[in-house]
Amino acid sequence: MMLTKRKSRSIAAILAFSGIVTISGLHKFYLGQPLWGILYVLLSWTPIPKVASAIEGVWYLTQDKEAFDRNFNLGQSVVKVSPQVSNQVESVGHALRELDALRQDGLISEYEFEQKRRQMLDQIS
Repeated sequence: MMLTKRKSRSIAAILAFSGIVTISGLHKFYLGQPLWGILYVLLSWTPIPKVASAIEGVWYLTQDKEAFDRNFNLGQSVVKVSPQVSNQVESVGHALRELDALRQDGLISEYEFEQKRRQMLDQIS
């Protein structure tokens, strides 16, 4: 499984606007679109990539965070979890591991394990 670092809307916009005066296409490489980046570099002798970079820089800044995440972060937005919820999830996770150990040792049946597991997970939501 390949993990990718979250892309920042601000950095993408800065790189896009920097393409107006320097090398166009850096924002495309940053956003994981290397073929577009290469095309921008190859066309750098024309004004086309500079205009496109300016338009895209404005587009990045006018998008809300959710839209940017949908387009460039595989739809994953940052979720802030309160410490209380985090502690609850951690304690349920610990209890689930203990319950699984009981199942593996043969002390409870698969059916009992599944019932108790669902009850514990329902506590979180």
